[in-house]
Amino acid sequence: MRADRLLSIMLLLQVHRRLTARELAQRLEVSERTIHRDMEALSCAGIPVLAERGTGGGWSLMEEYRTNLTGLNEHEIQTLFLARPSHVLSDLGLHQASEGALIKLLAALPAVRRRDAEYVSQRIHIDTASWHSREEAVPALPTLQQAIWQEHKICFTYLRGETLVERVADPLGLVAKGSTWYLVAVVDGQSRSYRVSRVQSVRIMEEASLRPPDFDLASFWTQSSRNFTSTLRWYQATIRVAPEAVARIYGSSRLFRVEQTEVVDQDGWQIFHLGFDTPDEACAYIISFGDQAEVLEPAELHAEIIQRARSVLEYYTKKSPV
Repeated sequence: MRADRLLSIMLLLQVHRRLTARELAQRLEVSERTIHRDMEALSCAGIPVLAERGTGGGWSLMEEYRTNLTGLNEHEIQTLFLARPSHVLSDLGLHQASEGALIKLLAALPAVRRRDAEYVSQRIHIDTASWHSREEAVPALPTLQQAIWQEHKICFTYLRGETLVERVADPLGLVAKGSTWYLVAVVDGQSRSYRVSRVQSVRIMEEASLRPPDFDLASFWTQSSRNFTSTLRWYQATIRVAPEAVARIYGSSRLFRVEQTEVVDQDGWQIFHLGFDTPDEACAYIISFGDQAEVLEPAELHAEIIQRARSVLEYYTKKSPV
């Protein structure tokens, strides 16, 4: 739209002070002739655009002309330019719009506040993805997003385990948990969450969706997460670790929960109380320490590690040396 392009030109000139017609044309993906026509339109509308010829020339706005955004303090401005998880915006198709919004905000800020925004954006970057996360294919996301904006019911198929099920739902919102997307929807009168990567197909229905009058997406997700965490069954293990291996416990704590640590024992080994998802995970992790860790409790885990160690020894003893 031309009106949107004219506004973009004004904001770009406020941010960069002077740009050539070629630079503007490249940024806005139009011809230089179109830029010249736009400049004429801005001038006719009373916008004080100036053209300077020669080396270092280009288009600019009169120094006194500015659309200020007032009322924001330093910390408020910093939060606006920090809270931008790019992969989330890209998944939603809003990355380009976000960049445009930031240009507009930056242009509208008073000069002193603009420096605050530029300062923080070059010194703090927020990456919400974990090192071990992987991007999931979410082909259903755009359709789900459309249904939520339009407030229409959906009919979707969902892979639950190895079973494909069909559901009719009132979609309420989308939640990005790290790099994983979840659909929050009312199904059979209950608010539930569904992993978007498991949605196999989705169809937007003609019927308008119904939204609970007091529903708040953030509050629902917080409570849902707490409920899920409380149902997790942790397998408890108490181990003693050699001094040279203690750092490894803290370095790999993403695999388990460190419930409690105690003072070192008489041999200088430190005792840890750990929580694992399953006994198998506990056994596999602890046995990887070799003779630098010992299971104190439970007894069955101690016995399982002995059995696995014997099996490994027997296997490699039978193998012919390479």
